[in-house]
Amino acid sequence: MRLLAIDYGTKRTGIAVTDPLQIIASGLCTVETSTLLAFLKQYTAEEAVEAFVIGQPKRMNSEDSSVEAEIQKFISKLQQEFPEIPIHRQDERFTSKLAFQTMIDSGLKKKQRQNKALIDEISATIILQEFLSGRANEWSSKR
Repeated sequence: MRLLAIDYGTKRTGIAVTDPLQIIASGLCTVETSTLLAFLKQYTAEEAVEAFVIGQPKRMNSEDSSVEAEIQKFISKLQQEFPEIPIHRQDERFTSKLAFQTMIDSGLKKKQRQNKALIDEISATIILQEFLSGRANEWSSKR
């Protein structure tokens, strides 16, 4: 079963998923936020999803960012639609900057780096990878 990460935005939302063994996080796509629930319904009908990982935007002082209220509304809808799929939150501070740096490091041209949908997808991948790393650290500390 896969984990699916969501980098929620008011206009666009980046989506990333793990492989079925939950080892590698990969960008899946970016969808218009208005179609996000419909996309998730279709995706979960085709792929087994163990849990959703939703980015938790925080300010530098650890307070919630302004988009958190919208995310909470979305989470309520998500819980109603998929009551059997747990939801985890992952701190997403710096993911957009890391996504942009990843684009530079991978040699993308300036025009390609201006693609906000790609930044959202890479951000979702970073959120998911950080969640996987945190979970791995948790497991290794219990041994």
